[in-house]
Amino acid sequence: MKIAISANSDDLNGQVNPVFGRCPGFLIVETEGSEIKSHSFVSNTAMNAVHGAGTAAAQAVINQGVQAVISGNLGPNAFSIIQQAGIKFYPGFGLSIKEAIEKVASGQLKEQGSASTGANYGLEAGNFQPRAGFGRGMGRGFGRGRGWRRGF
Repeated sequence: MKIAISANSDDLNGQVNPVFGRCPGFLIVETEGSEIKSHSFVSNTAMNAVHGAGTAAAQAVINQGVQAVISGNLGPNAFSIIQQAGIKFYPGFGLSIKEAIEKVASGQLKEQGSASTGANYGLEAGNFQPRAGFGRGMGRGFGRGRGWRRGF
């Protein structure tokens, strides 16, 4: 089975990243049962996207030809794309990459049939640094905002 795992690096002993669309990359692992045959790390070019990081990451994973995704969480837009492609989603929050693979192979980690978070989880979890912007805030330009170029 070919699996994409949300990861920080190519370290098989590392943790499954808690986010999908804004993770640094994906560890693409070829398995036979619980045995790892090969693995490679693919950077997530959607990580710093202003909008649509989950959908872009989902398309990148589909392009890798995987049959399953393991991630800490998967938002509704990414889940919809993954599901339409016939790819299974396994939540691996808090597991090491090796543990997650072994649990999928042994049937201990169950496929999830829905998104595990709401929209914009990666933004809310502090995994995105906003670009400098106009920073109008709640004042909508009428003097009550945060000022010029201070983010949100």
